[in-house]
Amino acid sequence: MELRDIEIFLTLAEELHFGRTAERLHITPSRVSHVIKTQERRVGAALFERTSRTVRLTPLGRQLRDDLLPAYQQIQQAIDRAAADARSITGTLRVGYTTPWGADLAYRAAEAFQGRYAGCSIRVQEVPLDDPLGPLRRGELELHISELPVQVPGVTEGPVLFSETRALMVPSGHPLARLDGVSLEHLAEVPLIGPRGAAPAAMREAHVPARTPSGLVVPRGPSYALWSEVPALVAAGLGASIVAARAERYHDRPGIVFVPFHDGPRLEYGVLWRTAGHAPAGRAFVDLLVDLSGAHPDDD
Repeated sequence: MELRDIEIFLTLAEELHFGRTAERLHITPSRVSHVIKTQERRVGAALFERTSRTVRLTPLGRQLRDDLLPAYQQIQQAIDRAAADARSITGTLRVGYTTPWGADLAYRAAEAFQGRYAGCSIRVQEVPLDDPLGPLRRGELELHISELPVQVPGVTEGPVLFSETRALMVPSGHPLARLDGVSLEHLAEVPLIGPRGAAPAAMREAHVPARTPSGLVVPRGPSYALWSEVPALVAAGLGASIVAARAERYHDRPGIVFVPFHDGPRLEYGVLWRTAGHAPAGRAFVDLLVDLSGAHPDDD
């Protein structure tokens, strides 16, 4: 039964008059009659008793009305809320990213979002890794597709968008490049490149650990501000970097090799926003990011 047909049935159940029902719904009385007859054929019994003077619900019609009305009202309330949110989604929404797959997702979402909400424009920009949370905290961004975990006051970690197996990006001449796989213990054998600045402790430990699980010190290599610097530093033989496995599809080039890890947790990337303010436009964009990412491990 279509939603419009349900509306016709419930309106007639309230008005108990074909003419008033048609006038209220801006349709013809014959349309009302046709819909009711179709519904009665579908259920196999009369829903209304009709005479030349009166229209009454049958016991079955009353039961159907009582069953349908709460669900119909809930649907209408949901539509009204969505319409209200859509009217409030205006202005500019600024979205940051740090990885190229985060950029791909942000731009795909921006195109789809502006098709739905013409009154809202999306501005997408790269966030430097030497100040990963600064733009968000200063109000220069509303959303940030970021490495996780963050675990800092004032910043909310939203849904995980990518859950990735790890790889170690190493110089092609390094002994580790000849292995089929590495462990976290191998990090003690190569300088690890890390971001400049003060990244959150939880994020730094996940992506640039200070020690291996057994307690060996992980040597430090040079630092970087933008992710695009990392492949060049590795190709120059200056160190290695823990990366998502999909980074090979974006950054493969002469002088570097991607060796998968066979231990350790997965890397996660999600969407962040300021805890103090999350507007309807931001909520709608986050929902779209989740839909487009699929929120599946190793999803493209």
